[in-house]
Amino acid sequence: MFDTLSDRLDKAFTSLRGKGRLSEADIDATAREIRIALLEADVALPVVKAFIASIRERAAGEEVSKALNPAQQVIKIVNEELVTILGGETRLVRYAKNPPTVIMLAGLQGAGKTTLAGKLAKWLKAQGHAPLLVACDLQRPNAVTQLQVVGGQAGVDVFAPYPGSGIGDPVDAARQGVEHAKRMQHDVVVVDTAGRLGIDAELMQQAADIRDAVQPDEVLFVVDAMIGQDAVTTAQAFQEGVGFTGVVLTKLDGDARGGAALSVRHLTGQPIMFASKGEKLDDFDVFHPERMASRILGMGDVLTLIETAEKHFDQAEAEKAAAKLQSGEDFDLEDFLQQMQQIKKMGSLTSLLGMLPGVGGQLKEAMAQVDDKDLDRITAIIRSMTPQERRDPKVLNGSRRMRIAKGSGTSVPEVNGLVERFGEAQKMMKQMAGMGGLPGLPGMGRKAKRQQQAKGGKKKGPGRAGGGPARVQPAAPPNPLGLPPPDQDPLGLFRNRP
Repeated sequence: MFDTLSDRLDKAFTSLRGKGRLSEADIDATAREIRIALLEADVALPVVKAFIASIRERAAGEEVSKALNPAQQVIKIVNEELVTILGGETRLVRYAKNPPTVIMLAGLQGAGKTTLAGKLAKWLKAQGHAPLLVACDLQRPNAVTQLQVVGGQAGVDVFAPYPGSGIGDPVDAARQGVEHAKRMQHDVVVVDTAGRLGIDAELMQQAADIRDAVQPDEVLFVVDAMIGQDAVTTAQAFQEGVGFTGVVLTKLDGDARGGAALSVRHLTGQPIMFASKGEKLDDFDVFHPERMASRILGMGDVLTLIETAEKHFDQAEAEKAAAKLQSGEDFDLEDFLQQMQQIKKMGSLTSLLGMLPGVGGQLKEAMAQVDDKDLDRITAIIRSMTPQERRDPKVLNGSRRMRIAKGSGTSVPEVNGLVERFGEAQKMMKQMAGMGGLPGLPGMGRKAKRQQQAKGGKKKGPGRAGGGPARVQPAAPPNPLGLPPPDQDPLGLFRNRP
C-alpha cells in the first residue's frame, strides 16, 4: 500500500546523501518533495501542513547543523515525525477490572467488520482469553450466518438470539450477549454491529443505543484503508455521533495510496490499535507506529518478521534440521519440503521480503518477479517423488523424471532444473557444515552447536586433521525465513523460471 509513498520519499532523500552540510535551499527542496509525496498518497492537507512545518523547524535547528551526517539526521527526523503522526506508541486493549471486557465494533458497510470480528476473536483467544462474538448486525442479509461461520473458523463461540436479515432488535441482542457471557464465563465480548452504505442518523442512533446498553470498554472504529481521505471524514462523523476509543485499519494489503493511515490518527486524536492486511483470520495484528514508519521509509520491519517466524516455525523441526546438517548428514528434498511448508505458513514471499531492511530501489523490481506459485510448483514436484527419490535424487533417470513432471503438472526441464539447483545447494550446505555453521537455517544457533559438540566428544572433527573437536565458527545472525539471501540463492527461488 505504501510503495508509492516509499518511492517518493526515497527520491527526496537521494539528493541529500553525500552532502556534508545542508543549506536552506536543500531543506526547502526536500520539504517540497516530501509534501508532494504525502499529497500523492492522499494524506489529508491539514496533516501534510503540520508534518512539513515540524520537519522544517527541526531540520533548520542545531540537531542537523551540528550532526556529523546531516542527511541521515533529516531522515531520522522524518522517521520520528512519521511515528508521531501514526500514534507515537503502541496502544493495547484496555481490559475491564471485572470481566467481561466489552469491545464494540462500528463502521460503514463493506469495511470488513464481520470478518474483523473473527480475526479479533482469534487473536484474543491466542492471548489466553475466552472471547464471545455477539451478532448485532441484524439488517444485512446473512450477516448473522457469516459471523457464525467466521466464529467457527476462529474456534470461538457466537451468540445470536435473532436470525437477522431484518428480524430482531440489535440493542436487545447486545444486552443479552453480555449477560450470556457472564453466565458462561467469557471474559471478552466482541459486539458486531450493523453498517450502512453511508453516514446517516439511523446508523448513528442505533450504534449509540447499543453503546448505552452495554457500556463497552472499547469502541473500535473499523475503517477501510483504501477509501483515502473519505476514511477521515467518516471517522470524524462517527467520533461526533457515537465516539470511539481506537481505530482498526482493514485492507492494508490493497493497492491504495495509504493516506488514511497517516490521517486518521492525527485528525481524530484516537490511536490506531490494530491492522488487517488480508482475508485469512491470521492476517491481523497489533498496529505498531514505529514499525509502520520504518517500513514506509524502506528500513524494513525485522521485529514483525521475527515475531511471524516464531509464531509459525516449528522450533523442534528447525533444531532437528540444524542438528542433521551439523552432523554431516545430507539435507534432502524431504527436509527442504518441510522448510517450505513452514515458510508458506508465514505469508507471501513478497510481504516477507518487504520486511527486510534495505529492500528498495532495484531490489523492488526483483521482488516483483517473486511468485508464490513457484513455491507451489516446487512443492508439487517434490511431492510427486517417491520417498527414495526425495532422499537420493541421483536415482532419477529419464522415465522417473517424466513421471514426476506429469504427476506435478510441470515439464521435464523444470524437474531437471530443480534437481540440478538442489544438488548445488547440497554441496554448499555440506561445505558450510564442515566449517561449523550454516547461516540462514532456523535453529542454527549456539544451542544446536553446543549439543552437537557434546555428542561429538573428542572424536575427529570435520575441520581438524588431528584429534579433538572441530573449531566452530561464530554463528551468523538467524534468518527467520530459512532461505539464503537472493545473491546466494542456489535453489533459484528468486530467479526467473526457465
